[in-house]
Amino acid sequence: MSFWETITGSDLTREWKAFEARAQALPNDYRAAWDEIKGHLWSYSNFSGRNLMPILDGALGLLEETAADGQSIYHVVGDDIAGFSAALAGGQGARDYRDRWREQLNRNVARKLAKLGA
Repeated sequence: MSFWETITGSDLTREWKAFEARAQALPNDYRAAWDEIKGHLWSYSNFSGRNLMPILDGALGLLEETAADGQSIYHVVGDDIAGFSAALAGGQGARDYRDRWREQLNRNVARKLAKLGA
């Protein structure tokens, strides 16, 4: 990946278009689940979304394989797509953007309180 691709995000755009082209080949119920998985995973993204690309690739690969085997989408992801997405992102302890903001706020408040107490 070149510096220019990193700065502009054109590599991410290419990958995203490839994901969407692959997803269009899925059955309707799988495509609906794919859209929900994407929506739930974005809260675990960093600023650019680069950290999600391998996770999304793996999730789409799983959906493609199970669709080819003829399995039901509920057999693959279960009833809780949000929980499935959290598990893909790293389990119950996965930090989303709210957790990162909360930690940053707590650090800033602690720093200010330390200055007032000194």
